[in-house]
Amino acid sequence: MMKNRKLVKGIAMAAIAAMSMGMMAGCGGGENKQQEADETYKVGLVQLVQHGSLDQANEGMVAGLAAEGFVVGENLEIDQQNAQGDQSNLQSISQQFLSNDVDVIMAIATPAAQVMAANTEEIPIVGTAITSYTEANLVESNEAPGTNVTGTHDMTPIEEQIDLLLQVVPDAKVIGTIYTSSEANSIVQVDILEEVCAAKGLTVEKRTISTVNDIQQAAQSLVGEADAIWLPTDNNVASAMPQVVGVTDEAGLITVCGATSMVEAGGTLTYGINYYYIGYDAGVMAAQILKGEAEPATMAVQGPKVENMDLIVNMDAVEYMGIELPADLMERATQVSVSAE
Repeated sequence: MMKNRKLVKGIAMAAIAAMSMGMMAGCGGGENKQQEADETYKVGLVQLVQHGSLDQANEGMVAGLAAEGFVVGENLEIDQQNAQGDQSNLQSISQQFLSNDVDVIMAIATPAAQVMAANTEEIPIVGTAITSYTEANLVESNEAPGTNVTGTHDMTPIEEQIDLLLQVVPDAKVIGTIYTSSEANSIVQVDILEEVCAAKGLTVEKRTISTVNDIQQAAQSLVGEADAIWLPTDNNVASAMPQVVGVTDEAGLITVCGATSMVEAGGTLTYGINYYYIGYDAGVMAAQILKGEAEPATMAVQGPKVENMDLIVNMDAVEYMGIELPADLMERATQVSVSAE
């Protein structure tokens, strides 16, 4: 249970001030001014690594807090930290948040949330850009977390994305994918991909990586083996989209991505998540906790809202590969131009 220390402190200070005013009035003297102490809340915000999706989530989190009245520079301090993909950095950041006695920790991406949760069972943690809270052992269930962790997930609409892929490459039989073998989010998504593809009579050709340094070779190994590429919301892959599409575009392989930001970084197209909005929703959840209106243990994990899903097409990639997209798809899509450089 969250102990809203600052709220208690504020009430106590107000009571003392009221008593002081009464005493001053009894003495008949002076300036009887009551100055209400402004509360300042402290939030520790940790982002696993820098790339488009997580940057959008970060921006959304801050905006969600502000929309609920928690504004940086007024009544809110945010300790912004980026772990640069390093586990030891996450440990150091966690200890820093604990030492600073933050009121809420906000964690962007599964490894960040896992390290924060491993180091405190008392400070509320609100996550985002996490595919499965249960698989990551962060909660007991999405409906009733039962721990100090809650937040928003980024489970991408994989079946709809494969349907989109088949609209563009209707004769595709083999779908290639690249993901990080140690990233729980990606493993969950690829398992679902295999189920979806099996139901549609498609084969999945998988390539696993350990670091971003493995990505180019993994992409090259899919040339001639796959008819199209589907990419999960994998942090290593998302941070190295130029390396991926530098290979796939040249080979004429479309890349359907898990997130819109991955298309904005060079992928071909997607019907996917805009991470700003799941970050925003997480920010609102954190604000509710700060207000004392909710606790993580009983605050259900939320998913992306349908109205915040985007169909987005990278016209530079489409034109470079000489692909002709269905007219109805183009009418519905947001078009962007991102060269694979």
